Amino acid sequence: MPDHPLSTMRKLDPEFMKHLEDTDALVYAEGALPRRVKLLMAMAFDAAHGAPGGVRALAEQALKAGATKEEIAEALRVAFHLSGVGSLYAASFGLKDVLC
Repeated sequence: MPDHPLSTMRKLDPEFMKHLEDTDALVYAEGALPRRVKLLMAMAFDAAHGAPGGVRALAEQALKAGATKEEIAEALRVAFHLSGVGSLYAASFGLKDVLC
């Protein structure tokens, strides 16, 4: 399993990273939007920003939260529509070992 993408920051500034983890818990908690939907939204943002590692991590979390491959695909269609083909490159790279 690869290192967590923020493992270096956890060593550098553990106090700040604890605040980030608390914020993540709040943001991705079940609410008016289900957790899986929030994770799909975040995955689409990471695809749009060219972050394949984030796409992978968020897709894995979304799947564990009950998302389907079809929901992942549709979320990435939205990322493409709003951000262009670069989002598909980031998504394809990030998902190559997750969905195939």
